[in-house]
Amino acid sequence: MSHEALDPAFRQLIEEHAPVVQAASGCTFTEGPIWHPVDHYLLFSDMPADIRRRLDKAGVREVMSPSHKGNGMTYDADLNLLVCEHSTSSVTRFRPDGQREVLASHFEGRELNSPNDLCVKSDGSVWFTDPWYGRMPGFGVERPRELGFQAVYRLPPGHRAGDEPQLVVDRYTFSMPNGLCFSPDESLLYINDTEQANIRVYDVKGDKLVNCRIFATGIKDSLKPGVPDGMKCDASGNVWVTAPGGLWVYAPSGKLIGKVAIPEMAANLHWGGPDWRTLYVCATTSVYAVTTKVGPRNEPFMRARRAPAAQSDITEGNGPLRLEASRCALVIQDMQNDVVMEGGAFADSGAPDHCRSQNALANVAALAARCRELGVPVIHVHFLVPPGAAGLTLNAPLFEGVIDNNALVRGTWGGAPAPGAEPQDGDHIVEKMRMSAWEGTNLETILKAEGRDVIIETGAWTNMSIEHTARTGADKGYVMVIPEDGCSTMNADWHNASINYALQNVALVTKTADVIAALR
Repeated sequence: MSHEALDPAFRQLIEEHAPVVQAASGCTFTEGPIWHPVDHYLLFSDMPADIRRRLDKAGVREVMSPSHKGNGMTYDADLNLLVCEHSTSSVTRFRPDGQREVLASHFEGRELNSPNDLCVKSDGSVWFTDPWYGRMPGFGVERPRELGFQAVYRLPPGHRAGDEPQLVVDRYTFSMPNGLCFSPDESLLYINDTEQANIRVYDVKGDKLVNCRIFATGIKDSLKPGVPDGMKCDASGNVWVTAPGGLWVYAPSGKLIGKVAIPEMAANLHWGGPDWRTLYVCATTSVYAVTTKVGPRNEPFMRARRAPAAQSDITEGNGPLRLEASRCALVIQDMQNDVVMEGGAFADSGAPDHCRSQNALANVAALAARCRELGVPVIHVHFLVPPGAAGLTLNAPLFEGVIDNNALVRGTWGGAPAPGAEPQDGDHIVEKMRMSAWEGTNLETILKAEGRDVIIETGAWTNMSIEHTARTGADKGYVMVIPEDGCSTMNADWHNASINYALQNVALVTKTADVIAALR
C-alpha cells in the first residue's frame, strides 16, 4: 500500500512504501490507542463492543468488559490511565491497582455530553473534547442531552475528583469537537471538528485558549471513507489526523504534505514501540502498525518510564555502564574538514593528527550507527559562518582564527562534515557560531521534542567545544556522557587535561566501546 507525498518534507517522516501491518483484527470499532512506556503494550478501546483490549507480544486479550464504552485514552505522568467514557459521560482515572475515579461528569450542574478524546499538558492539566456521539446508539447509550452545546474543557493541575471542569472555548464554536493535541512546546492546541471537517488552532496562555483560527479545512472526500477524528502531533510539530483514506499530515504551517494509506476507515492513532517509531492506527475492525521516521511530541507520561530508576539506569562504578536508549541523544560536534582533516584551515594546529591517533572518526561512526539502530537521535552540531563571517564577534582569539583562516564557511569543503561524520536520513543538524553547542542554537528544542535527558557528546576540540557544551549541559540538568576516544583536539596534552580534570566534574567519562555496549 503506497502512501502519498504531496511535499518532499513528507518523505522525512515516513517511507512512501512503508508497509501497513494488521496488528489486531476481529473487533467492532477500535479507538483510543495508547502505549504503556514501561511495560510496552498497547491499550485500545473496542467501543461498541464495550471492551478494552491489550495488544502485546503475546497477542490481543480483553482487559476490561464492560468498559463503559470507553473511547479516547491516555496516561498522566504517574501512569494512571485516563479514559473518556461514553456510557457514563465521564472522564475517569484508573490507578495502576485498578481503582476507578470519576474526574469530571457535569458542567454547570448538567451531565456532560460524552467526553471523546483527551490529552495531558506538562503541568498536569487534562484537556478533553465533549461531542455527543456517546448518546447515539452503538457508540454509547441513547439518551437525551442535558447540555445545549458541544465544547472543550480543562481539568486544572490538582483537580479534585468530581469538581466541574473549566470551559476553554466559546460554547457555540464547535459542532462536534473530537481529536485534540498540543504542539511540541505546548504553545498551541489543535482541535478538530468532525462535522465541520476542519482543524482549529489556539494559542495557549496559561489556563486559557486565545487567538482561535482555522488551521486546516476541507478534510473530506466523497469517494473515500474517513473524517477528522483522532489527531496527534509529532516531535517536529507536524499534525497527523484521521481523514479520508487513512491519515492526512499537515506541516506546522498548515500545508497538507502527505497522506498515509490505511486499509480501513481510521479513527485514532498514537505512537509506541521501544523507540516510539511505530505508529498504531485504530481503524474500524482492526489495529494497524506502520513504521515512521519521526516519533510523537514528548507527552508527560512518556517520561514516567525513567523517573523511578534514573540513578540505576546510568551506572558505572560497581557495575557495567548502562544507558537506556530512550533517554539518550548523540551529539557529534565540529567534525568538519577544516577542523580534523589534512588540508583543512586548522591542520597546522595538529588537530588532524590527534583525531587519527584517537581513531575518533571511526569510533564516532560506529557509535552513530548503533544509535540509529536503537532510535537514539543523532544530532550534528556544525560551526558555520557565511562568506565574510558576518555576525561572528571577534571577542576571543578562537573566533579571530576563523576569520584569519577563512575557515568553516558554509557551502565550502572546509565547512562540510568530515568523511564518516556525514548526517544520515533522520539525523538532526544544528548550526552554531560559538564554542558551546547550546549558545544561540535550537539544540535544547530538539532534545525536549525528543524527550531526551542524557547526552552522549563526541567530536572535536575536547578542551573547548566538548568541555563548554558539557559544562552547560550539566548546569541545565542533563546527564553528560563523554566517550573520550570519540573526541579529539590539537594534541594529547590538551585532550588529557580536559578529560582527566575539568570533565571529570561535569560528565561521565568513558570509552566508545563501553557506550555502545551500554545502550539498551
